[in-house]
Amino acid sequence: MEKRNYTVSVYTENNLGLLSRIAAIFLKRHINIESITASQSEVNEVMRFIIIVEVTEEQVKKIVGQIEKQIEVIKAFYHKDDELIYQETALYKVRSSDFVQDFDIQSFIKKTNARIVTVSPQFFVIEKTGERHETESLYEKLKPYGLMQFVRSGTIAVSKNEMPISEILEKFNTSNTIE
Repeated sequence: MEKRNYTVSVYTENNLGLLSRIAAIFLKRHINIESITASQSEVNEVMRFIIIVEVTEEQVKKIVGQIEKQIEVIKAFYHKDDELIYQETALYKVRSSDFVQDFDIQSFIKKTNARIVTVSPQFFVIEKTGERHETESLYEKLKPYGLMQFVRSGTIAVSKNEMPISEILEKFNTSNTIE
């Protein structure tokens, strides 16, 4: 089987230590996590982890099965890239003097669909939201011009198709509020 990128979505209760137990599942299988993001889900008190890995489909199925065995996990899914709408955000801190000397800043930013977040005499902070290849491309363009700092968020994603998770989460939320 061929390795490819899979996005694993894990819906959980908000409990301490769960992230480390989920990460240990990947560690035991010697699978590198490319990206991980945690946030509140569409249902109150339910967290969502989005984990990007490069594995075979057989491996991702086993991983999802192991993750679902964790008591606090409500449901886990995996998706291929073409089944998702996904984005990430990157911030680039660039020396003002180097950047302004070689580029018309407004034109450059406009062409990349990025935006300037902060301007000071010493540096600019530029924000770019898009797919990984877009944030990496801007990184490569800025690198020769005094790139002082760079940070990229984990991938965030929603499925293109309706998922049964909303009903599951609502039932979970209802059963937890009755207590």
